[in-house]
Formats: sequence, C-alpha cells, structure tokens
Amino acid sequence: MAWTNSKIFRQYLADVFDNTTAMDWVTDASVKIALFDNDITPDNDVSAANSAFAAGQWVSAGNEVFDAAEWATGGVNLASRTIDVTVADFVSLRAANTASGTSATLLLVFGGLVYDDTITTPVADQGFCYNYFGGTNSVTDGTFTVVYHANGVMRHAL
Repeated sequence: MAWTNSKIFRQYLADVFDNTTAMDWVTDASVKIALFDNDITPDNDVSAANSAFAAGQWVSAGNEVFDAAEWATGGVNLASRTIDVTVADFVSLRAANTASGTSATLLLVFGGLVYDDTITTPVADQGFCYNYFGGTNSVTDGTFTVVYHANGVMRHAL
C-alpha cells in the first residue's frame, strides 16, 4: 500500500476532547509539516505515539524527504495558523502555504505529516493529520511549496 488520501488522526481528536493533550493550533510555537515518500502507508487509526513525527510510519530514516539547507529534517513551521468556523457544519484549521528555500532539491514527495513539535504530552511531536499530495511531487534547485486545499490544512465535519 501507499498514500491514497488525507486524514485527521482519530487519536488527536480523542486526546483534545479528553483534555489529554493541550495542542493549540494557533498559539503553539512549532506546528510543522514534514515531507514523506511513497514507502509508507499512512493510517489515521494509530495510537498517539504512532502518529508522532519520528515514530511508526513517520520515521525519518529512509522515509522522510528533506533538503538540509532548504527543507530541514523534521519539517517546516506552518505560518499564519487560524481556525475557521464560518462554513456551517465544519471546523477548518488553516495556514499559509508552506515553501522551502529557493534552491531546494526534494524528490519523490507524496505527502506530509502535520504535527505539533511543541507538546510533550501524551507524546512528543503528536500528529494532527497527514495530507496526500495526489502523486509524485519533486523540485530540483527550486522552491517546493505545499499549497493547502481551500478547505484548510485539515477540516472536520460536525
């Protein structure tokens, strides 16, 4: 298997609703997106520990795609994060599109893990969601930009 869609981690929602974690989309200092190749099979039903960066499917060694100078291992911070409740029956978490530096080489990128690099409870670097980019994406000595869907980085129906 491989990437087929984008999903919110169920354990993230459970931990927020149960007050097990204090993940704050807007004010946490470091909410990142790390890029990954097609050698993984993301699963939104995993535990908090297995949704975290550098754990489960999201191990850096061999699966993460990065450029040390232009898109660091561990990902890039999401800027201008907001919560949007203007569309009836939906909550959307939004951010500005995320770009690398201007001379990045990032090959065979299929998707990204959006996670909170600020929190440590219930686990460090717990994931919010993962986003599939629709297939192979690459850049050679240029700018790689993650363009988020008009519905946001993640959107939950109520």
